Amino acid sequence: MLPLHSLGERIVVLGPSNAGKSTLAVSLSKKLGFPAIHLDQLKHLPNTDWQQRPDAEFAALHDAAILGEQWVMDGNYSRLMPQRFARATGAILLSSNHWLRLGRYLKRTLINRSDRAGHLEGAQDSIKWEMIHWVAVRTRDSSLKYAQAIRQSGLPAVECGTAAALNQLYRTWDLPRPR
Repeated sequence: MLPLHSLGERIVVLGPSNAGKSTLAVSLSKKLGFPAIHLDQLKHLPNTDWQQRPDAEFAALHDAAILGEQWVMDGNYSRLMPQRFARATGAILLSSNHWLRLGRYLKRTLINRSDRAGHLEGAQDSIKWEMIHWVAVRTRDSSLKYAQAIRQSGLPAVECGTAAALNQLYRTWDLPRPR
């Protein structure tokens, strides 16, 4: 595993829904002192049940965010990856079993903690069949696509393909543990 400092000062965290991207971004942010930027918060309107912003507005927010000198940015949004990778200095790919990710989605939605990493301000989550299908079926193998994008970017990268590998990353880099 690469040392954390080899990823530089602008780190992208990619992976399928509910793989732990936002939680890792917050831990990295605390360890490094860089702001954590959650793309889901830029894509969706606050005080809604995850209502999306217009694409042009989201793209403008994204493009402004990547101009920062230091950040840890979690989220995918493939259409905007080229400009994000052009500014990034390192990448982390998380993936895990889709059943584990589905369980995380149900738990986070039912508990709906406002202090959860990546929580949408003022949102009142509800379980959505579309999201269940997204996690269990549509993005089941999306990690392969993200891995290819990272390799093509040439960025120094770390891949965690299991929950155990992610736990090892937290230990190796001495990251603050999520609660």
